[in-house]
Amino acid sequence: MQKIIILDFGSQTTQLIGRRVRELDTFCEIMPYNKFPKDDPSVIGVILSGSPYSVHDPEAFKVDLSQFVGRLPVLGICYGAQFISHTLGGKVEKADSREYGRANLETVDTTNPLFKGFEQHSQVWMSHGDTITAIPDGFEVIGSTKDVKNAAFASTKQPVWAVQFHPEVFHTLQGTQLLKNFVVDICGSKQEWSAASFVDSTVAELKAQLGSDRVILGLSGGVDSSVAAVLLNRAIGKNLTCIFVDHGMLRKNEFTQVMDDYKVLGLNVIGVDASEKFFADLAGVSDPEQKRKIIGRDFVEVFNAEAKKITDAKWLAQGTIYPDRIESLNITGKVIKSHHNVGGLPKEMHLQLCEPLKWLFKDEVRLVGRQLGMPEHLITRHPFPGPGLAVRILGDITPEKVRILQDADDIYIRGLRDYKIKLSGEEARKVLAAGVPAEMQDGEIEVSLYDQIWQAGAILLSTVRSVGVMGDERTYEHPVALRAVTSTDAMTADWAHLPYDFLAKVSNEIINKVRGVNRVCYDVSSKPPATIEWE
Repeated sequence: MQKIIILDFGSQTTQLIGRRVRELDTFCEIMPYNKFPKDDPSVIGVILSGSPYSVHDPEAFKVDLSQFVGRLPVLGICYGAQFISHTLGGKVEKADSREYGRANLETVDTTNPLFKGFEQHSQVWMSHGDTITAIPDGFEVIGSTKDVKNAAFASTKQPVWAVQFHPEVFHTLQGTQLLKNFVVDICGSKQEWSAASFVDSTVAELKAQLGSDRVILGLSGGVDSSVAAVLLNRAIGKNLTCIFVDHGMLRKNEFTQVMDDYKVLGLNVIGVDASEKFFADLAGVSDPEQKRKIIGRDFVEVFNAEAKKITDAKWLAQGTIYPDRIESLNITGKVIKSHHNVGGLPKEMHLQLCEPLKWLFKDEVRLVGRQLGMPEHLITRHPFPGPGLAVRILGDITPEKVRILQDADDIYIRGLRDYKIKLSGEEARKVLAAGVPAEMQDGEIEVSLYDQIWQAGAILLSTVRSVGVMGDERTYEHPVALRAVTSTDAMTADWAHLPYDFLAKVSNEIINKVRGVNRVCYDVSSKPPATIEWE
């Protein structure tokens, strides 16, 4: 299969470049800047990402351009453009002031294939402290802004292009057009990558890889493991056994609901209620990391005990997705965090690892889920932490605290699902392009507030009590904080600007219906500096 290689120099938007290329029905692979695959005939083009470094920094990341320049089409973005210029004889200097934010391409050479279909004065997004003051010999300027003469340039002899702005971000209005020009027209992508083609090819690969072997999959109820299970079920049927462990800190009625969903999907699932063990081992523990370690250890023990009953199993399957794999290695190749859903199990159980979603971004997983005919509420389910509500309860864990939070969270999540908003224009187009079921009427679509949010949940501040008045009586109970964020990949996130009438209704319902709560707050912190979860 054809693919574009994206060399990562450490930019925060490298994953976004990958997602934009995938949206062009083209497979791409993000690799550390120093890991270019030299002998891969499927590579049709190379993109160099941005970087937090200056090309003049001693620790700046460098790559040998001769590996691909002159052999494959190359596009440098921001640092990638500066590195090309600096390496090939141009000049990169510190800008008089940091060039950050919106700018307009005042002159664009629309005869150059990179800018085919572009409008003059098109808005772009800048983010750099250095600027290219002279381009290398054999290059020509093809785009300029008021303050940046060499905003875009191209080689007159080889298929090399460079832009100092970021075409992958939303604020570059014709960024998708530029990437399409490069990926499809210049590199010659046949645009064969799609959810349908992924399902067909992956099922065939799984059949060949697994044969008649028995496979065990740990389910969480989330979209990643659920889609992985349905894919595997389509490939090997009854040879797949799924294990779903209830640690007692799932959302309200979630264990029963998820088990019912899996039954409808025809999956062979073993449900294990291990809540008593988890609650006993967590008793009196308030430190967040300690709670996580206890839950992780207990999960391994429970899962392992069930998995060992399947004596002929040879594989452990996981719902690992592409961002997990990218984030598990930094660009120097050193592991910075464990990404596997069930850490340590393959070594203990002597099972081979199967990760059918390892090349997919989260939005692609959802598209595959729809292609497989899965229920929409499973596909659009928000990310949920592995330790569950344990990291949304500040302080120690008790069944009563979990009950309080489950009730409050249930009101909040149901409210988000029931509250409808109308979208039009570009916002509506993006929702429809993502495959979300919605009908256009008078240029508008109606979707739930839940579907416009990356992640939402309630947090119980069980270490805090606040004074309240209910029925002319003084109360001294717990506050609940509501959290909702918008994001594309969870690496950065902004707090969701929920409608005031929605917040008022949900707050009132929680206080009136949930015993133990007399105050509701809304978290307006972004990531960074905060994190999405509180613990």
